[in-house]
Amino acid sequence: MRGKTGLVVGLAVGYVLGTRAGRERYEQIKTQWLKLWNLDPVQKQVTKAKDFAKSSAMALPSTLWEAGVKVTKAATAKGTPGERLDATLKAGADSAEEVGKAAKTTGKAVKEAADDALEDATESGERNGA
Repeated sequence: MRGKTGLVVGLAVGYVLGTRAGRERYEQIKTQWLKLWNLDPVQKQVTKAKDFAKSSAMALPSTLWEAGVKVTKAATAKGTPGERLDATLKAGADSAEEVGKAAKTTGKAVKEAADDALEDATESGERNGA
């Protein structure tokens, strides 16, 4: 269903951008889009997606901070320069993996929330004749 929604949205955007029907048709399409966009169910889903994205996005900076702390501790730990270098490289590699996972999780969660909001908006528009 999400693939179909993406296709419909893509076709609509392509039509609007590539139409030769002129300004009048563009304004008509824009008016219909704004009607759909301003529906309460759509705005509720948009707000829900924004809130979710904000909370998910906050996980990434904390992971970055923790990674920086681990690398710094490893670099300033006791031991020979070679041991500190090895510990720093290991901490950096581990941290890079953690940051990658956090970024992937955040991106996936935000994409799913946006897809759900788009699907709900499309369904709402179909019910309201937009």
